[in-house]
Amino acid sequence: MATLRQMNTASTSATTEAEAARDRMIARLRELGALHSPAVAEAFRSVPRHAFTCDAALDQAYAAETSVVTKRDAAGAALSSVSAPRVQALMLEQAGVEAGMRCLEIGSGGYNAALLAELVGTDGEVTTLDIDAEITGRARRLLDEAGYTRVNVVCADGDAGAPAHAPFDRIIATAGAWDIPPAWIDQLTPGGRIVVPLRVRGLTRSVVFEREGDRLVSRDLQSCGFVPMLGAGAHPVRLAALHEDGDAAVALRLDEDERVDTGLLSAALASPPAAVWSGVEIGGEEPFDGLDLWLACTSGPAFALMVATKAARAAGLVASASPVGVAALVDGASFAYRTVRPAQAADAYEFGARAHGPDGSSLAARLADRIREWDRGHRHGPGPVLQVHPAGTPDDRLPSSDLVVDKTHTRITISWP
Repeated sequence: MATLRQMNTASTSATTEAEAARDRMIARLRELGALHSPAVAEAFRSVPRHAFTCDAALDQAYAAETSVVTKRDAAGAALSSVSAPRVQALMLEQAGVEAGMRCLEIGSGGYNAALLAELVGTDGEVTTLDIDAEITGRARRLLDEAGYTRVNVVCADGDAGAPAHAPFDRIIATAGAWDIPPAWIDQLTPGGRIVVPLRVRGLTRSVVFEREGDRLVSRDLQSCGFVPMLGAGAHPVRLAALHEDGDAAVALRLDEDERVDTGLLSAALASPPAAVWSGVEIGGEEPFDGLDLWLACTSGPAFALMVATKAARAAGLVASASPVGVAALVDGASFAYRTVRPAQAADAYEFGARAHGPDGSSLAARLADRIREWDRGHRHGPGPVLQVHPAGTPDDRLPSSDLVVDKTHTRITISWP
């Protein structure tokens, strides 16, 4: 039989182990460049993440790059998760939450709401919202158990925001959004910020917007990935299959109004490829998120993301394998996609384009030219500026931009300085 002393000793040991795990996580987040401010670091130190990650082991719960899925659908796809600490730190730093603020979190799990509660303090207010009653029930229970009883937990469609608790100084969406609902802008204070994983042409970026009148203007964007929003804001990606044979699969991810002929493109995939190399090299650790967004903005309506399995690459069908997708251009019966090959310098790679179909060579050359343009003019620049305008805004009231994307509620412009 365990004695009270043994139980207390075990509890103290577990607490010490969790605190050490938190310290290691914070140190790693600083190494990754995701964590900068003392306030956000102290929030991560104060909240017991493992209390919100089901039965995950401590090393998994506090792994900086690891998300923990808390609910899946019948097919096994993630419906809800506690996001990776790196992404949460990144978004909290983007938000710039201060003591006394009123914050809305769209997409609930409990942990991020607790971090926000630490940041706003006793004079602020946090509301966390989710469309799934099971998820909000779990969040309410875990928040109460961890001592965050003042957090408002609301079960509702995030598309409508939380009018009963508005207005908000900060709105943080922790689910991938295809559009910005009008309610979010209406419930935001003048000069307030929205941080949202926004999907444009299949690419998701965590964007921090500030409100300027009836529009939103981006201040920063970072690459990220999230489970998609459900409810009125849902907008599934379309998948055009080009090859399916056992584990070897190739497809195009289409996000807006792109239309492709899968029959012609499947036949093109079976034809010999053409390759054009750009001469642009990149180190193995250097990020290039801006490149794909640049290609999405400057490639016209025929932009897609090619997804392929490792088995498809091993079979020689494609040169790149990615479940998320690599930038691709489509033109009738031909398509080209971004790829790399080892460069002469150690741990360096050269960007290029590989293409299939009757116009593959010219399409590959076009893609390689776009890569060179990015390298010359934007690789080391400040990055693009996104603006969100109400749907129906006339073209002559939009800023000069490289891309205009029409959504259900908004018109989004992307401009490269």
